[in-house]
Amino acid sequence: MKKFRLINNITGWAIFLLATLVYLLTLEPTASFWDCGEFIASAFKLEVGHPPGNPVFMLIQNLFSKFAGGDLGKVAIWINSWSAIASGLCIMFLFWTITHLAAKIRLKTDEDFTFMNILIITGSGIIGALAYAFTDTFWFSAVEGEVYATSSLIIAFVFWAMLKWEEQADKRGANRWLILIAYLMGLSIGVHLLNLLAIPAMVLIFYFRKYKATRRGVIIALVISAAILLFIMYGIIPGVVTFAFWSELLFVNGFGLPYNSGMFIFIVLLIAFLIWAIRYTIRKNMMLTNTAVVMLTVMLIGYSSYALIMIRSSADPPMDQNNPGTLNNLLYYLSRKQYGQTPLISGQVYNAPLIDIKQGAPVYSREGGKYKVVSHNPIYKFDPAFVT
Repeated sequence: MKKFRLINNITGWAIFLLATLVYLLTLEPTASFWDCGEFIASAFKLEVGHPPGNPVFMLIQNLFSKFAGGDLGKVAIWINSWSAIASGLCIMFLFWTITHLAAKIRLKTDEDFTFMNILIITGSGIIGALAYAFTDTFWFSAVEGEVYATSSLIIAFVFWAMLKWEEQADKRGANRWLILIAYLMGLSIGVHLLNLLAIPAMVLIFYFRKYKATRRGVIIALVISAAILLFIMYGIIPGVVTFAFWSELLFVNGFGLPYNSGMFIFIVLLIAFLIWAIRYTIRKNMMLTNTAVVMLTVMLIGYSSYALIMIRSSADPPMDQNNPGTLNNLLYYLSRKQYGQTPLISGQVYNAPLIDIKQGAPVYSREGGKYKVVSHNPIYKFDPAFVT
């Protein structure tokens, strides 16, 4: 087993070096099409790009822009190089994921760790990882300053970490992998929401590891995974900012306190509640609940990267899309309302006639030490004959 692990680790890092080298050799020398130019510009000067933003990705890119040494002609290629490294790391975790799954199939006892079995497992990992490494779409995102390379890395890292939990689930301290995954999920919100789609797969891994599989159990697990996904998408992401803004309105408009006082009071109360919940679940020996609360806490810590968006917007940089320097504007920014309605099940066709515009959520502005309603977000009503 030790020999297999050594070979597995060395081969994984070799795969990383190979893939990264290929990506660096084929790297875009400057800004490529679509969002890359915006991402490079916003990262270089820490400006606010298009909704819903990507503060974690922006900070990593900003770090890599420093390697240009002040040479503006090299900023883009250094930022692009992070995508190459992130993609190489993604391929490495993919290799380890494949070998982990292959080993579960081939290796049942210590006697199964033969040279041929190790060769089959390692070869499967190499073929699978490199086949994905050189697919058109993945290679394309690996050589430019886009969010998809970093997003792919987080997905691969999270799924690999879930398999590490599955391997150690019965051992003391195994839940630390779940806590790491929750933190990575919180950080991933500041990169791209695509990462959240790994949640159903992770819930199924948890279910198959902890329970005897039945058709009813699989359906329940899928329903729970959908509930977790919806809770993060429509609960945590907009919910924290919404409650913070309600607190801001209460303390500023209601009690006459300065701007941002309600936001800071809400943050203090939220932190106090999470600390109390963690301590309470420890005292009562509620280990499953404690793990869930700690996971929620570290997810919120990762999500707090969006403070960067508010801070930089408050500095009025040249690129400041939606001006999310206030909580109301940040909620508009996170909800991507500038893109309009996005019906998923029932909605209008692309050329549906507009028949009415109604008032939606209020838009607030800071005036005279208060928050005043200056307009409303429009709600468009289309001809029912063009709704399908």
